[in-house]
Parts: sequence; structure tokens; C-alpha cells
Amino acid sequence: MTDYQPVLLPGTPDLHRIDVYEQHGGYGQARRAMSMSPEEIIDVVKDSGLRGRGGAAFPTGLKWSFMPKDGEKPSYLCVNGDESEPGSFKDRQIFEFNPHLMIEGILIAGRALRIKAAYIYIRGEYEKWVQMVEKAVADAYAKGYVGEKMKETFGGDFTCDIYVHRGAGAYICGEESSLMNSIEGIRPYPRVKPPFPAQVGLWGCPTTINNVETIANIPVILDKGAEWFKSIGAEKHPGPILYGISGHVNKPGVYELPTGMLLTELIYDVAGGIPGDKKVKMVIPGGSSMPPLRGDQLEGVRMDAESLKDVGSAIGTAGIMVMDEDTDITRILTRITHFYKVESCGQCTPCREGTGWMLKVLNRMLDGDGTPKDLDLLHSVAKNIEGNTVCALGDAAAWPVKFTIERFRDELEAELQR
Repeated sequence: MTDYQPVLLPGTPDLHRIDVYEQHGGYGQARRAMSMSPEEIIDVVKDSGLRGRGGAAFPTGLKWSFMPKDGEKPSYLCVNGDESEPGSFKDRQIFEFNPHLMIEGILIAGRALRIKAAYIYIRGEYEKWVQMVEKAVADAYAKGYVGEKMKETFGGDFTCDIYVHRGAGAYICGEESSLMNSIEGIRPYPRVKPPFPAQVGLWGCPTTINNVETIANIPVILDKGAEWFKSIGAEKHPGPILYGISGHVNKPGVYELPTGMLLTELIYDVAGGIPGDKKVKMVIPGGSSMPPLRGDQLEGVRMDAESLKDVGSAIGTAGIMVMDEDTDITRILTRITHFYKVESCGQCTPCREGTGWMLKVLNRMLDGDGTPKDLDLLHSVAKNIEGNTVCALGDAAAWPVKFTIERFRDELEAELQR
């Protein structure tokens, strides 16, 4: 078991209060960043090796470097806290227990990206957490850390505003271009790319979108240094990460630990193992859209982007969903497919129609009227959705079906015989 000490969620009592956050050095790194050039900040983030914590694991510093530097148009930052995927529940821990770390990260990123304003986009169902973040932002304004008073607080001429934007219960708004359309007040269909947000984002202006956890890492990197960050966890995917472990485990929850942890260590040592000492049948390692892994293939699997890619899955949001030997895989697959059918925005025919077809077949199987041929049909439909939609929701709907059939066909056929 690692002796790592948490920095994103350190467990400090009342850290959500701005006075307590300040007592522990809060906003000191934002002050430091105001005396740095944007290029210097971006170089530190690049050197740290920080990769996005929202699903794609794209290098954060590289993403920031795509933003234009000419200043012809105002620039914006969107902080993605939509967090609507089943199995993902880490960002709300930051909202609740350390929101000022995220706000300070926004200020540092804002300086690096030369932004005019930042939008914290929070899923509509998170009303409790929306109110917490709104309170934290209001307190930061009152202290002069945000808005026009920044000139007095930090010196210099950089200022930015922060707005908290409620979603309206649509999973599709977690997709970056759909999120921007939602903020603009238009129908949140995902946009065709290119152009990418760094060139044409909010209101046609340069925009960067980062996950809540990604932004929360920024003050830590400036404080402890890029070398410290690189020394934590996996070499190609370094730093701390918030693992959200759920399902059939004795101690579900969010755990801050280094990347690259053994999946078996997380399940058995960190999360306390399986109730009743049952065997693991299936694990989805990164939220419901990621390809599942068989329980008998977990030995040696590590939780970082490269390692999971090597075993045919992906880290996603590091939302680890554990299912024991008694799990009805057909029922699980039906539940997941129902979610993506309901949440499809309907813009792309393969996703709009394909998710419905898959759900009909799975419901038929659940009703006892399925045959092994239905597995071939499901696999065919999933492959026709995959890679044929404007955004990644099509892949998110197709992968659970496609890879579950490929990796658990014996289980599915046995369930058909019942």
C-alpha cells in the first residue's frame, strides 16, 4: 500500500471555507502566477506531464499551447463539472471539500491562457454542489481574488471573472462543444470539428475546456514543482488521481492515490474487497463507457492510460465499477444501453437509431426470447455506431456492447439458456 499523502483532498477540516484555505497557503500560487508570463506557466504544466482527468487523458500543457496569443478576440476557459456518466462521482468531492483549489487553478490557468472569463459548468442534478461552488466563488470575489479587484490584490493588469453555470440534466453536455452550446443558450448538439475550441469556441472565440480535477492539480504543480508531480505514479501518466470505486466492494468511495496503481490493489486493499469474498466477474475501469475487463484478467493491470490501453480498455474518469460473480451481465448491459439511448441527443443517425435497436434486442434477451444470433446482431449494430458519429457518445454507447460480447460471450450465452 502506498504512503502517498493526498493534496487535492487532504482531509483538512473546513477547507471549503476561504479563511481556512488561506491559512493553508491558499491563493499563494495564484499570486505567484501573476508575476509569471503565460509562457512560463504553460511550460511548467507541460513539464509536469499532467494529462486531462476528464476522460481523454490529453496532455494539459499541450492543449493550453493551442490557444492563440495575438489577443484579437477575448479568450475563455470552461471547467467541465458535468460529471453525468454512471460510475463517475469524483468532481463533486472537490466542489464540496476543496472548491478554492479549483478556483485558484482557474486563476492560474486564466493567466496562462489570457482569458476574459471562466465558466464552471456543473450538472443540473448537483444542486447542493452548485450552491457550494457559488458560495466559494462569491467569497473569492469578496476577497478580491476574482474580478476587477484582482488588480489591487495581485498587482498587474490581469483580471478575469468566474461564472457558475448549471446544466439541465443532459449527459451530452459533458462533451466539450455541446457544453459550449449549452452555455451560449442554444441547443447543445455537439459541433463538427475542426474548427477546434482553441480556434472557435464560445461565441466564436478561443476557448479551452478542462475537467475540474485537471484544474485542481494546477496550484499543486506550481507549489510542489513539475519534478515532484512527475515523480508520482506512472511515468507516462503521472500525478495523483481521484479513483471513484463503486459496485460490489466493501468500501466504495473516492480515493486520492497515484496513477498506475494495480487494479487488484485498489479493489482488495483500498476498497476492502468483495462482500462475501465472492469472485469478481467484471470490472469497468473508467466509467460506464469504457470497455470492460474480465475478472480473471485483472492480475497485473495498472490504472493509467497506457497500461489500460495495452489491455484493451481506457482510464476514462477512473471510475472503477466492480461486479461480482452473481452479476447478470445481460441486465447490466441493458441498463447501460438504456442510459445511452435516453441520453443520445439525436443528431447522428447511427447513435439515435442504433442505441434504440440495441436496447430492443437486449430487452428481448431479458424477456427470455433471445437467441445466440442476437449477440451477433448486437455486435454488428455496435460496430456500425462506433466511429460514425459527430461526438464520442456513439463510441460510449457502442463499446460496452461490443466489448462485453467479445469478452463475455460465454456468460451471455449461458444467460440466454436460463
